Amino acid sequence: MKHSRLLYSLISFFFIIFLPGYSPAGNIRYTDQYNVKWTTPSADASGSMPLGGGDIGCNAWVENGDILFYISRTGTFDENNSMLKLGRVRIRFSPNPFSEGFTMFRQELRLKEGCVEFEAVKGDVRVKAKLWVEVFRPVVRFSAESNVPLTMEATYESWRSEDHLIGRDERMQCLSFLGTDPSVIPLTTYKDFIANGPDGILWYHRNHNDDLVIDKEITQQHLDQVKSQLRNPLKDLTFGGLMSGGNLAFNRYSEGIYLGTRYKGWVMKSLTPSKNNAFLILLHTSQAASAEVWKSGLERELVSLDPVETAWSKNLKWWASFWDRSHIVINSGAGPSDPGWRIGRNYQLFRYMLACNAYGDYPTKFNGGLFTFDPGLVVEKYRGLSPDFRQWGGGSFTAQNQRLVYWPMLKSGDFSFMHPQFALYSRNLAAAELRTNTYWKHGGASYGEHLENFGLPIGDIYQYGWGHGKTGPRSDSASTRLVIDSTGKKIRVLDYGYLDNDWVSDEYDNALEFAFMVLEYQRFSGEDISGYLPFVTSCVRFYDEHYQYWAKRLYGKALDAKGKLIIYPSTALETYKIARNPTPVIAALRSVLSSLLTLPESYSSPDQRAYWQEVLNRVPDIPFRTMKGKKVIAPAESWEFINNIELPQLYPVFPYGIFGIGKPGSMEAVDTWHFGADYDNQYGYVSWHQDAIFCSRLGLWDEAKALIIKKLDDGPLRFPAFWGPGHDWTPDHNWGGSGMIALQESLLQTIDGKLYLMPSWPPDWNVDFKLHAPEKTTVEATARGRKLVKLKVEPKERNSDVIRMNVVSMKKFLKDPIQAKNR
Repeated sequence: MKHSRLLYSLISFFFIIFLPGYSPAGNIRYTDQYNVKWTTPSADASGSMPLGGGDIGCNAWVENGDILFYISRTGTFDENNSMLKLGRVRIRFSPNPFSEGFTMFRQELRLKEGCVEFEAVKGDVRVKAKLWVEVFRPVVRFSAESNVPLTMEATYESWRSEDHLIGRDERMQCLSFLGTDPSVIPLTTYKDFIANGPDGILWYHRNHNDDLVIDKEITQQHLDQVKSQLRNPLKDLTFGGLMSGGNLAFNRYSEGIYLGTRYKGWVMKSLTPSKNNAFLILLHTSQAASAEVWKSGLERELVSLDPVETAWSKNLKWWASFWDRSHIVINSGAGPSDPGWRIGRNYQLFRYMLACNAYGDYPTKFNGGLFTFDPGLVVEKYRGLSPDFRQWGGGSFTAQNQRLVYWPMLKSGDFSFMHPQFALYSRNLAAAELRTNTYWKHGGASYGEHLENFGLPIGDIYQYGWGHGKTGPRSDSASTRLVIDSTGKKIRVLDYGYLDNDWVSDEYDNALEFAFMVLEYQRFSGEDISGYLPFVTSCVRFYDEHYQYWAKRLYGKALDAKGKLIIYPSTALETYKIARNPTPVIAALRSVLSSLLTLPESYSSPDQRAYWQEVLNRVPDIPFRTMKGKKVIAPAESWEFINNIELPQLYPVFPYGIFGIGKPGSMEAVDTWHFGADYDNQYGYVSWHQDAIFCSRLGLWDEAKALIIKKLDDGPLRFPAFWGPGHDWTPDHNWGGSGMIALQESLLQTIDGKLYLMPSWPPDWNVDFKLHAPEKTTVEATARGRKLVKLKVEPKERNSDVIRMNVVSMKKFLKDPIQAKNR
């Protein structure tokens, strides 16, 4: 490897990073008040702060005099589809100003620069250090400048130096095997290759091709006959990196136990004491035919690195553009004692966390993203499990949660960040269509709610706990389901496509929601979506053909007497099960088809548009019912049992925007919010609950404000935007995402070509914001309470579309709502 180039890169670091007054981040100033600054070290990894860029995330903290950070990257999926971390780094100086007895300490997340700074003074020794991640290259960089020469030790620590059998409690991290018995289905986290060499510490994990979850699930799901047609992203997958520094050399091994997990360390130490100490970590991931091929790829990455001053300059420009693109600043300057100020800060902090996976091959995980840490600090029963653990899986993606991570990117203008989520569906289109054709012999794409990165439902969803037996094809008895025929009689039907799990059986409509998101992405950004349209249209075709298939099989006819689809057996999310004509499905089909029909004609042929119109004509009407004397939206026309605590009856409000401000039926939607739940526990704010969004969309500003505060106020950990675990995991990204959406919707709603300004904004909060709207529009405004003092709309011709909302104008669109009792 080209050690001389690496050494040059490290030495040149100091001439750019610590140059006094150097600030190429532009005139962005609002972020300065939101920098997170700590003046004492942390107790453990739960007191870490996030740092990242490109598709890499680090948790950084100082503990017992050591600077530590975890390294994560999207796409690091092992044989079992666990998402493995890339290790932990420990930094120690001698003499050490970070040790006990320091007279000054600072750890600060600097948002404008996208870096974390550490500073300490003890006696006559002062150190200032910086940790950052390149946005455009998979590189983590650390440097330290001191007033006297110091010796630095930089240790790469791994808990995967030996094979590890995965116990029952750990199987949440490889969700396919949740509920399985380790004695019946043994699983192994295989050890990494780790070695010290002349260039530094080299390590990688290479998947064992003879023990991959994809092969087990293909057999389980009766798909062996089409196995050759399925893509396999786990085969030969190899990921790891190189840790190296020009003044560092391998010194010794170390070992220890951190929070119950045993680890081994590879210690590099300064060759000579220096005032300038630095190292970098270069990461590489590929499906390589051999370990040698992977190493060659790593070397190509190394020799193509930018000089550090170039990389730093690119980073600063990228972060400046990011912060300039959009913002929401509430009660500016009020400080942490003010709830509104905290909401504005935490909105910005969470948006920063999302930006750390701007360019990943895979979506940001709702259950911790790139910033999970030792699980025993989240839930005590997991103490001793490794930092690789997270609840709800690694290489599988839960659509109902994932969507809340990506919806806020439209109004924030972070359009390019959305591609990894869209690509998850488009690259697995063939698998979803193969499932449909194999099981039911018709067209369209059937994506499960819990989707593996190779496009199949996870094994635990196909059959809960794999039937508590060994791997192999699901039995015919487990593949037989009960449905109701035209006489009202329950009959048994063999259905190998059936998802034998009460939570997500028949739940395919979340793919429709992502299809709608793609169409909204085009409406907002104007970008070409030709590459995603096959996914969108195949989801529509699935519902059209699948429910004609079932109607013919159960009733002897494809449509009902009115020429409408009979959407049965189906489900209203995970809650109203074995449902007929569920509201979320109907709302999704109506929204997707209507959006397809309004696309520029260049996207489709006349025959395609005619088909979309025919399907739209076949979609049933949204059902209603009466509760407490009020007409409210029903979750479905009928259902057999209630299984979860969601509010699918309000999905026509969000995400689909069929009811709400300025729309017919808005009062019924308000009444649905107040009176339309079957149980009180269907209301909530933790994790994925959408209540704050519903209230913002419906103009219920006082309820929206209370729920937004619950959503976006400081979380339970030291870093204020680390929420959770809630229903999911920490840091809970669908908690933060749903809070972002609610805050955006309270400021700007885009309805039928109009821009509704501040429809749900509380009168006692001042705000300065810049948000995005359809037709490549930006809306920038300043308000004192609800009094608008500045408005800038680009392009200027969209000014005529602005509707300024206040309490008086709200009455034009909604009757005075009955205020809900406190929840």
